[in-house]
Amino acid sequence: MEYKWTVLTNTTLGVIMSSLNANIVMISLPTIFRGLGINPFAGGEFIYLLWILMGYSIVLASILVTFGRISDIFGRTRMYTWGFIIFTVASILLSIVPDNSKNFGATLLIAFRMIQAVGGGFLMVNSTALLTDTFPVNERGKALGLNQSAFIVGSLLGLILGGFLAGYNWHLVFIVNIPFALAGTLWSIFKLKRNYEKMNVKIDYLGNITLALGLILISLGFTYVLEPYGNSQMGWSNPWVLVAFATGFVSIILFVIVERIVKDPLFDLSLFKIRAFSFGNLSLFFNTLARGAVMFLVTIWLQGIYLPLHGYPYTQTPFWAGVYLLPMMVGMVSIAPISGHLTDKYGARIFATAGMAIIAVSLFILILLPYNFNIVEFELIMFLNGIGNGLFASPNTTAIMNSISSKHRGTGNGMRMTLSNIGSTISMAIFFSITITVFSQYVPSAMYNAAINIVPQKIAYELSQLPPSGLLFAAFLGIDPLAAIKSSGLSQSSIMALSSHTFLPSIIGPSFITGLHYSLYISIVLILIGTLFSALRGKKYVHEENIKSTVEVIEHGSK
Repeated sequence: MEYKWTVLTNTTLGVIMSSLNANIVMISLPTIFRGLGINPFAGGEFIYLLWILMGYSIVLASILVTFGRISDIFGRTRMYTWGFIIFTVASILLSIVPDNSKNFGATLLIAFRMIQAVGGGFLMVNSTALLTDTFPVNERGKALGLNQSAFIVGSLLGLILGGFLAGYNWHLVFIVNIPFALAGTLWSIFKLKRNYEKMNVKIDYLGNITLALGLILISLGFTYVLEPYGNSQMGWSNPWVLVAFATGFVSIILFVIVERIVKDPLFDLSLFKIRAFSFGNLSLFFNTLARGAVMFLVTIWLQGIYLPLHGYPYTQTPFWAGVYLLPMMVGMVSIAPISGHLTDKYGARIFATAGMAIIAVSLFILILLPYNFNIVEFELIMFLNGIGNGLFASPNTTAIMNSISSKHRGTGNGMRMTLSNIGSTISMAIFFSITITVFSQYVPSAMYNAAINIVPQKIAYELSQLPPSGLLFAAFLGIDPLAAIKSSGLSQSSIMALSSHTFLPSIIGPSFITGLHYSLYISIVLILIGTLFSALRGKKYVHEENIKSTVEVIEHGSK
């Protein structure tokens, strides 16, 4: 096997493992929480759900640029291999968290997931860089397209295995990662080359500290915005959130100042002078800012409204929501290798820009659907959205990586993925705030008016006081939001009325869809801004060092 295919195969294994891990945990959260014996909606317990959802991405957002720089200095293959080792150890630790360990177990789970994110960080920053190192310019788009397809295959496996394995034992959700991690570790140790040009530079400790501190604080701020504070359903007025934002932005400003004066900066800010690099990253940032939370809200739409409305029990809605989103992933996996191959020939601009435009169209059509939609129309829209994302992702990544030299590939890719993670985190806070704000205005009165004809006034009032965010997250976790009320001594007729598969979805559906529409309009505007940046990235641009390396590969092949 040619070495470049060895690298592609190994990095593909890593990509499948990481995407499988993300989706299998998401789809298995109901079983994990039941296995640990905690109720995320009891007093003070919501924070555990928040950290399991967001902790992994917070770690990634704060370490990727630093890990990219470390890999540039000490060797990408070495750090990539360490990524597999750390990921393997963390997966083993996650698989032995005790049953019914409640908050202690949840804390262990969060801590081990963060360790896993460290391993995932080394894998993520180096897989794309290794492919760029190994494949010549005229084949990189194809390689990155295949890698993107592998990511989607891993996502599909995560959805399917999550629903299947969680039905037996929640520990299997983490055990399934171990064979992939061990195989990747051994393959990396014995098959990947360790040769690299040693860089005689000092580590920029001040730059690392200011950037990591800034990104951690900003990510924490946007995470705790999702937790209710005082009488508000969101945490925007929480003093700690405001302090985190202020301190985080000051740290980022200090990072920029430091990077302009130190001899060997963590990140060479002059890279942003390269239009293909800066505009590609801006386009990616607006893509993730627009889509990060919207797809999460669409998942809640399925799990909390559509599927219960059509008779699916709450315990099964997480799995079936994943199944209903498969057309989106099929659209991505079908177009990603093709768009990558075409990028090698014609450049990224036309395909990445067209992909962003298609995403905007799909989101606009999504606005036209009622909360109880036609399933065929929904699946076609999801497929179109997947086509758009598949058309955008690999061309945009190829263009960014082709625009920088070998010595900057680790940090350049780290910056690309950091912007993507930060965009997703901010997206979650903004769009969930919009949806919950609108949702909270209408649901209490709608709940009271619907319940007063079924249950005593006291119970109707209690129902109207249920936290709107709790209703949505309960549905997301496959928990019946009205379970506690139903067991409070009501008559059989009242219980039957509350248990009707149309009762709760008909109350929360109209309010949720109104909030979602506001979010989608903003998302479309952000996508269009990203489309503009993509169109302005310039014609096909390849760093001169990449052209030279391609010529050397071709000459070597001819010999």
